[in-house]
Amino acid sequence: MRRPSRIAAIATAALCLPGMAMAAEGMPQLDFANPLTTSQVVWGAIIFIILYILVSRWALPQVSSVLDQRAATLEADLEAAHAMKTKSTEAVTELTATIARARAEAQAAINAAVDRAKQEAATQTAALNERLERQLQEAEQRIGEARSAAMSALRQVATETTTTVIQRLTGTAPDTRAIEGAVGSALAARGR
Repeated sequence: MRRPSRIAAIATAALCLPGMAMAAEGMPQLDFANPLTTSQVVWGAIIFIILYILVSRWALPQVSSVLDQRAATLEADLEAAHAMKTKSTEAVTELTATIARARAEAQAAINAAVDRAKQEAATQTAALNERLERQLQEAEQRIGEARSAAMSALRQVATETTTTVIQRLTGTAPDTRAIEGAVGSALAARGR
């Protein structure tokens, strides 16, 4: 308790010195010869000391504890925010990596599907070309057979027609070997 009494003495001296200096100049409210002014200054000093003691012993420690609590809360909140920021940065990095992996896998799947489709299309095209080639060869063969059949039928029809025409024109039966030779040479001249 030595400190408050020392502070009280300093406060009383600080209050009294300016008052004494002002009283000499003639300010009536600081005239310490008047007992009312002295009692007011004494009571003011007592009230100041009581308020100082209350504030220093009771109010300021509470304010200090509130400020310490607030500083601790702010520090904890800042640490939590920093931890959350670090966690969110890690999550964003992981998400970015996952998206990149997913895109790469999707692109690989697309490329594989395109390659499979190209291979299947090439296989189907080869099979279709082979089938068409076979059908074309069969059709050419049938056309050749039909041409041969038509040519042999043409030779026979031409021979019969020539024989019929000569027989009707002349009234006699023509020599069939001579007619067959003439039809053969006429067809040969036309490339048939």
